[in-house]
Amino acid sequence: MQTSISSSIVVLIAAFNEEEGIGPTIAEFKEVLQDPTYLIVDGTSNDKTVEIAKELGAEILFQKGRGKGNAISEGLSFIDGYPRYVVFTDADFTYPAKYVLEMIRILNENPRVGMVTGNRFNQSLNSSAMKNPFYAGNRLIAFTQRVLNGVDLEDPLTGLRVIRWEILKGWKPTSQGFDIEAEMNHRVEHAGYQTIEIPVQYRARLGEKKLKLRHGFTIFRRIITESVRSNFAHGR
Repeated sequence: MQTSISSSIVVLIAAFNEEEGIGPTIAEFKEVLQDPTYLIVDGTSNDKTVEIAKELGAEILFQKGRGKGNAISEGLSFIDGYPRYVVFTDADFTYPAKYVLEMIRILNENPRVGMVTGNRFNQSLNSSAMKNPFYAGNRLIAFTQRVLNGVDLEDPLTGLRVIRWEILKGWKPTSQGFDIEAEMNHRVEHAGYQTIEIPVQYRARLGEKKLKLRHGFTIFRRIITESVRSNFAHGR
């Protein structure tokens, strides 16, 4: 089943037990964007995530599978119509919505740009954050994806991004979990579009952190898989 989209922008959020963050996240976006469609893909939450999102006017899609990548895949398949852009953000209130206006402006002005992402690793990052193992892992993933996939991003795993719908339409991601961002990066690169990063501030999340260090292995495997597929497609 699909939902007909009349808005030019869809804000797609994968959520699982995010009752603390989902309300502030949607409310802040409503202050910034004019009448987008909010599509929450819920992974069978057992808290008040769905109730809060519905009260704020979001459409709810109950996920059949499991994992963030699967949620985004199901969400994209649910969209019918032709929005201009899809905004991705996390449900934990970590990414300020104000940056999305600048991201959309860049896409409006440059048709060669297919995706704009929020770079958390900019000058506002403090030294203590750089010692965090998640930061070190992201640096290694950035290097690996640059070498193997040709994707040159400082923050390849950022959860805040705006992508042209023409790139996403008909796409069936194979990522099931947190490797979805790496697959998105390769999708945009493979489609022949540029990606631009803008610096963003990153807030402390509301609620329990879902990403674990062990998920890094899945992300590395995704990068290698996309590299093999690309080389095979080009006969290398």
